[in-house]
Amino acid sequence: MITDVTVRIEGMSCHSCEINIEAALRTVPGVRSVSVDGTKGEAQVAFDDAIVTLDAIRSKIRDAGYEAPDSEEKRSPPKLFAFLSRDRRVHGRSNAQMTHAGSRNTSHPPPSDSDPSMLARDPVCGMTVDKRTAIHRQIGGRDYYFCMDSCARTFENPEKELKALKRRVTVAISGVLILAVLRVAVFLGLAAGATLVTWAPIPSLPWFTWGMWLFLLVTPIQFVGGWPFYVGAYRALKSRRANMDLLISMGTLTAYFYSVVVVFAPSLVPVDEKNVYFEVSAIIIAFVLLGRFMEDYIRQRSSAAVRKLMDLRPLTATLLRDGVETTVPADQVMVGDTLVVKPGEKIPTDGVVIEGQSTVDEKMITGESLPVEKSASSELVGATTNLNGRLVFRASRVGSDTALSQIIKMVEEAQANNAPIQRLVDRVSAVFVPAVLLSAVATFIVWTLTGDLTIAVLSFVAVLIISCPCALGIATPTALMVGVGRGAEMGILIRGGEYLERARKLQVIVLDKTGTITRGEPKVTDVVAVEATENELISYAAAIEQGSEHPLAAAVIEAAKSRGVGVGPAEEFEAVSGSGVRGTVKGRKVLLGNRAFLEGEGVQYHHLDNNAAGLESEGKTVMFLTVDGRLLGLLALADTPKPNSAHAIEQLKSMGLEVIMLTGDNERTAMAIAKQVGIERVIAGVRPWEKAGVIKKMQQEGKVVSMVGDGINDSPALAQADVGIALGSGSDIAKETGGIVLIRDDLEDVVRGIWLSRATMRKIRQNLAWALGYNTAAIPIAALGLLNPIIAAAAMSLSSLSVVTNAATLKKTRLEPKAQRVAKKARSLAGGIEEVYPVPAET
Repeated sequence: MITDVTVRIEGMSCHSCEINIEAALRTVPGVRSVSVDGTKGEAQVAFDDAIVTLDAIRSKIRDAGYEAPDSEEKRSPPKLFAFLSRDRRVHGRSNAQMTHAGSRNTSHPPPSDSDPSMLARDPVCGMTVDKRTAIHRQIGGRDYYFCMDSCARTFENPEKELKALKRRVTVAISGVLILAVLRVAVFLGLAAGATLVTWAPIPSLPWFTWGMWLFLLVTPIQFVGGWPFYVGAYRALKSRRANMDLLISMGTLTAYFYSVVVVFAPSLVPVDEKNVYFEVSAIIIAFVLLGRFMEDYIRQRSSAAVRKLMDLRPLTATLLRDGVETTVPADQVMVGDTLVVKPGEKIPTDGVVIEGQSTVDEKMITGESLPVEKSASSELVGATTNLNGRLVFRASRVGSDTALSQIIKMVEEAQANNAPIQRLVDRVSAVFVPAVLLSAVATFIVWTLTGDLTIAVLSFVAVLIISCPCALGIATPTALMVGVGRGAEMGILIRGGEYLERARKLQVIVLDKTGTITRGEPKVTDVVAVEATENELISYAAAIEQGSEHPLAAAVIEAAKSRGVGVGPAEEFEAVSGSGVRGTVKGRKVLLGNRAFLEGEGVQYHHLDNNAAGLESEGKTVMFLTVDGRLLGLLALADTPKPNSAHAIEQLKSMGLEVIMLTGDNERTAMAIAKQVGIERVIAGVRPWEKAGVIKKMQQEGKVVSMVGDGINDSPALAQADVGIALGSGSDIAKETGGIVLIRDDLEDVVRGIWLSRATMRKIRQNLAWALGYNTAAIPIAALGLLNPIIAAAAMSLSSLSVVTNAATLKKTRLEPKAQRVAKKARSLAGGIEEVYPVPAET
């Protein structure tokens, strides 16, 4: 039988660790699939339990150089908790003991009569815990509570590992900066005729040479900063693989120990060769370590998205039984329970309304700006907010079956599936490292056989130094740093190199409607006045809406302000849920609402029916206004496109990209907006948990897809897409799942972001090609004895300099086609769209 388990792994420090473990586990007979997530510190393994055991899998992980605790075989927390809650409720037990397989620590779910102020949510598994019995940790000045030790370790370890890596980076970068300053000082004050190695900076200590100073400065960098590379190289060798860590370790240790011999045992080195290469080693370690820290930081930030999604769920629910309301932990709600939700409260779980009328803000789930009217038989979505009426509903889905839980699950799965592709440098290293080692050994043997041991040693060292992967190691991080910096200046944040790779190949751009194409909030678009002026109509409407908390009310009041219309006070205000509002303004009875509201009040509106139907066909919401029974006119409201949306979509099309609108709104409204901005293909009426499926279907058709969105409801699709682009005005969760984050609320930055990604990726590939070609061409020269180590080090430094210089040209790279720049400049000169950024010189 095929068994799926999640095995906890300790000791992973980078993407290479993931590759090592996956490679090791794939060699185990019976293992069907494996996916390792270094950010979470776990591996998802599917295996045939008739062929291999879980213990054998853990043993293989340990053989690869990592820890696999026996206590970790994780189950789905929501389903487990639902089972325990059901057990407690059915059998009347006040406390059910929950245990993970083999775990020594246990935790107790809070009893149903727990004080709500004592409840907290485990930030790892999302379970509700009682603060008095939960495991408590204070991290970063904040209090966290966990259901068990394993969750606490999962939450703490990533921070600890990232901080440890940060300390190593600080040591390495600080050391290199000190070396650079001292090197300049030494050359400016070096005595004539003295060599750099033998020169003694302190005359009273003639034996304490400059080489010894370098040894003292570089040794911490070599073994503190470089330690992760040595561990990674050791694990790679255990897995019978050659990776970037092995390449870095081999080159830096050769340069370091050769220099140590020159300083402390010069008699072992030919008399005419007294140069040291400490700085070579230090610079390689510092640059590559910095790039690794950037990657790990981005990956840790991405994992915060799921935690924030879990935080959306309310901690408590109001259970109605035999007419008595009781507050219980939300995780204890069962399917079929009758619940009460009051105005302003979050809905604890999915359900169906039994009694009451209200409006519910579902924007966080559906992304739509307008609240939804709810009455008997209406469906409710957990974690959305009830606005203005009391609702009694029956729970239809709980735990892991709710809409929010499905979104969380999809985000987790999509992030795992979109794990970074194996780096090009790792693939190159698998071939390059053995080739370099063979070349160096062969060089040493051949020169030794000729009887020239001096040339043999120097050529051996030269081959290793010239092939040292400084340029190869910094090729990606330097271009990425420059590209990310250029993007940050423009308000475009790129979260990792893998998104640059995918952005270069994009074919389809999928745009959310609300908040992405449109402003995300309604505004008054049309005023049709019959027996009054437009300003009088708006004045009455704004006056009566002052007492309402509905988003449409805010739009009407804003329209009055923008027109400078005076708004008087309203009395006897009453909101009729799902219909409209009534009240008295200046002693006159005012009604504002939909058709059903007017019909209930006996007001005729049919002479404006054609006007209303025409506006509704454009996806607008229509409200009729009457004063003392007379119909004065109507107002139309809609969520309108942003000023630059149409132009941005035109630019995306000109880049050869297919543009699609994907929205949960109705087809009529979606088509109306699409027509205004120039989108031909619209997919409407899609629920949040279905959006990721739409993206996945496009990917299965062989398309490379980008999703652009701003809401929580977009997060599964953003994670599923090859490149998720999140607008900075949107939710934190959308931004955490997006591969590219736009600080400004402007779709034109999507165009700039794609061009920046393409330009950065082009520079990375140029750098890798140059670095690899340079090293490969120089190895034969070094092997022939034509390069001594110091010239090899200088040549390697030149290679690195060329890579850095090439990456720096990104600062002047144009981020839009020439035709678009010309058109944009013409519009600017004609008084149209203003230039936001100065255009740098062409490169």
